[in-house]
Amino acid sequence: MSPPEIIFKHGRCCAAIFAKEIRRGDKKFLVRNVSFQKHYRDRNGEWQSTSTLDVNDIPKAVLVLSKAYDYLTSGDHRDEEKEGQ
Repeated sequence: MSPPEIIFKHGRCCAAIFAKEIRRGDKKFLVRNVSFQKHYRDRNGEWQSTSTLDVNDIPKAVLVLSKAYDYLTSGDHRDEEKEGQ
């Protein structure tokens, strides 16, 4: 899997945006998806991830997902695509 294009973090919550090139006939375009996770340490001190939220995680999840939405809909990523061409 390729690395994320950008990651938004707040506390233990993060939203990562991944870009994937799709080809349909002679056309190719990028499709972006958002992956959400909350990170925590288990009993052994090892980092784990989950999509389960505590009540105090909800505002943080809303914040990172809102930032991801703003990024995807504002056109900020389009400047990066032009640089890569």
